[in-house]
Amino acid sequence: MQPGTGAAAAALWTGLHLILLLVLSVLVVRQRQKHHVALGDGGVPELAQAIRAFGNASEYVPAGLVGLGVLALAGAPALAVHIGGASLFAGRVIHAVGLSRTGETSWPRSIGASLTWLAYVFVASTLLVYAVA
Repeated sequence: MQPGTGAAAAALWTGLHLILLLVLSVLVVRQRQKHHVALGDGGVPELAQAIRAFGNASEYVPAGLVGLGVLALAGAPALAVHIGGASLFAGRVIHAVGLSRTGETSWPRSIGASLTWLAYVFVASTLLVYAVA
């Protein structure tokens, strides 16, 4: 893989997103150990928030990474893959931070969700352009 290619960009963002999912998973395990909860959230708000932060990322990241990978396979420039990858990653990190701090609506959750959706719209529309070009 040559640096500066769409494939290298997709590899970068896939690696970073996998690390993010791993970190969020470890945070769930730490809360489970701290509160001695093996299944569910045990009514512990901090554990429930950690579970949702991981779960929410698990819901959005895979489809986003598929989009980035197909974008690279379609021959999109690395910049396009980086824009989509960076937006998705920033959105997921900001959202996870917001959700980990409170179960209520917060500006980090809103910004994170918005960035995630913008990444989806950008990647989807770019894929459609490549599909009809």
